[in-house]
Amino acid sequence: MEEDIDVGESVRKMSKSTEMLEEVIQMISEEKWNDVKLRELFTEEEVSHIRRIPLSLRTMKMFAVKVEEGRDGRDGQPSVGPVYRNLISQHEFPPIDPNLSTAWEMFRASVEKYPGNRMLGWREFLNHKWGPYVWKTYKQVYEETLCAGSALRAHGIQPGARVGIYGSNCPQWIVAMEACSSHSLICVPLYDTLGPGAVDFIIDHADIDFVFVQDKKVKELLSSECKHARRLKLIVCFTSLAEEEKDRATSIGVKSYSWNDFLHMGKENPSELLPLQPFDICTIMYTSGTSGDPKGVILTHENISTCIRGVDIFLEQFEDKMSVNDVYISFLPLAHILDRVIEEYFFHKGASVGYYHGDINEIQADLMELKPTFLAGVPRVFERVHEGVLKALEELNPVRRKIFGMLYNYKLNWMKLGYKQKDASPIADLLAFRKVKARLGGRIRLIVSGGAPLSSEVEEFLRVTSCAFVSQGYGLTETCGLATAGFPDEMCLIGTVGSAFVYNEVRLEEVPEMGYDPLGDPPRGEICIRGKTAFAGYYKNPELTRETMRDGWFHTGDIGEMSENGVIRIIDRKKNLIKLSQGEYVAVEYLEKVYCVSPTIED
Repeated sequence: MEEDIDVGESVRKMSKSTEMLEEVIQMISEEKWNDVKLRELFTEEEVSHIRRIPLSLRTMKMFAVKVEEGRDGRDGQPSVGPVYRNLISQHEFPPIDPNLSTAWEMFRASVEKYPGNRMLGWREFLNHKWGPYVWKTYKQVYEETLCAGSALRAHGIQPGARVGIYGSNCPQWIVAMEACSSHSLICVPLYDTLGPGAVDFIIDHADIDFVFVQDKKVKELLSSECKHARRLKLIVCFTSLAEEEKDRATSIGVKSYSWNDFLHMGKENPSELLPLQPFDICTIMYTSGTSGDPKGVILTHENISTCIRGVDIFLEQFEDKMSVNDVYISFLPLAHILDRVIEEYFFHKGASVGYYHGDINEIQADLMELKPTFLAGVPRVFERVHEGVLKALEELNPVRRKIFGMLYNYKLNWMKLGYKQKDASPIADLLAFRKVKARLGGRIRLIVSGGAPLSSEVEEFLRVTSCAFVSQGYGLTETCGLATAGFPDEMCLIGTVGSAFVYNEVRLEEVPEMGYDPLGDPPRGEICIRGKTAFAGYYKNPELTRETMRDGWFHTGDIGEMSENGVIRIIDRKKNLIKLSQGEYVAVEYLEKVYCVSPTIED
C-alpha cells in the first residue's frame, strides 16, 4: 500500500513537471515570463538556462551555407534554387589525404595501424543453436585477402575485370571485395531482390567471368534459368560445394573451388599487388531501373575514399567520437551502398563489424549477443522497434503506463528546450528508457536511418527513448550513399534529412508539371547534387547518364522542400506520377501512404 502511494505521488509530480515545461515552451513562444512559476519547479541553474533559450530559438540555427543564389528559368530552362554547402565546406571542400585516396589504401593503413583489433565477427551454428560471436583480426583478414587476390591472378584475371559477389553479408564477402581492390579489379555485387533474372542480366551486362558465391546461392547461380552462367570461368564458394554442384559446374565448363582450397592456391602462388589510381573504378552497383532492367552505377575509388573522409570530418565536430571500441551490426545488404559505406568507415577507424546470422526476424538475439554501439537501418526496422515497445507498454498496468508517458513528455520537453538527450532527464533514462536501450543490446550510441523517409513520430520516439544519438540521412547509390546528413540532438530536424554533406552541393530545380517552384515560398523542387561523391555514370548507358547528369548536377528524381537554414525535407518523388487519360497527374507516393494505413498491408 505504501508503494502505491509513492507511485501515485511520483505520477503527480511528473505530471506537474510536464505541464510546467509545456508552459515554459509557451512562454518562450510568446516571450512572456513568469519567474514565480519557474522557481516553483526548477533550480536556479535550470531557470538560468531557460532564460537564455529565447534568443537561440528566435535566431534560426544554420546547418548549411548559401554559396550561390537561385535564378529564374529562361530560354526553356527551368528555374533553380540557391546552392547550399555544408558549413564545414563554406569556402572550399576539405583537402583529401593523398595517402588515402583509394579504398585499398584506407584498408591497408588500418591493417598497419590496428593489426590485432577485431575486424569481422560472425556466429557459428553449433549443437543446434547459434553460438557467441567469433572474430578475425585486421591482420588475419588482410592475409586472407592477399591469398584470395593471388588466387584470382593465378587464374589469369586481368586488371579492370569485373568480379561478382553473390551472397549474404559475411566475412568472406569483405575478403572478396578487398581482394578486388588489391589487384585493380572491379567488384560487382549480385543480388536477386531486383527481380527474377536480375543476376543473369548483371552477369551478362557487366561481362563477369569470376564469381564468389554463398553456398545457399550456388544452386540458383548454376540453374538453367541463369543462362549466362555458362560464360563464367570460375566460381568460389564461401564455404564448400556439394558434389552435385561441382558436377553441375563442370558440365557447363565452369571451374569451382571451396573457400579454403582457393585461399590455399593463392598462398602457394603469391602475386604482386597492382597500384590503383583514385579515378579507377572501384565497384559497379546495380539498382532498380525504370525500364525493368537494373542499371549499373559506376563508383570510383575517389568516390568511396572521399565519402569515408567526409563521414570522418562530419562526426569529428560532435562531442562523442567514434573509436576502435565501436561495434556495428551489419544486416542491411552489402550489395547496397549504405551498408558498404558504413563498413568501409568502420574499417577506416579500426573498429569492429559483426554480421547478423541471416534471419532478420531473429536479429534481436544477435543484438543481445553482439551488443553493438552503432545501428543503421531503413524506416521499417525502426518502425518495428517502435511497435515492439508500444506493444510492451500495452501489457503494463495503467499506473506504470502513465508513468512512462509522463517520463516521455518530461524528457521530450527538456530536449525541445535545447538540452542534449543524455542530459535532458537522466532519471527518465534510468527508470524507463534504459529498458528500450536494452532491447537494442544495451550499448547503442548512434542510430542512423536511411533508404526512405522516417516518420516524425518514430524519429521523435527514438530520440527520446533510445538513449542514443539519432540521425536521418539521405542519399542514393549515385551519390555514394550520402547526399545530406542530419545532426543529432537537434529536435528542429525531426522529419528532415539534414543539410548538404561535407563534399556535396545541393540545390532544387523546378518541376513545372507538378507545380514545384524552387524560388517559391516554401522553395520546392527536384533535389540536385553536385560534388566529389557523385558517381561517374551508368555502365554501358550513356543516354541515361546524360539524362540524369546535366551541367555537372545529378538529378535525383526526389522532390524536396528547402528551409531557410539549408535543411531539406523529402516530400515527393518526381517519377512516381501517372498521367491519366484526362490529363490529370496522380502521385503514387501519396497512394502508397494511404494504402499502408490499412492493417492488412505491411509494405
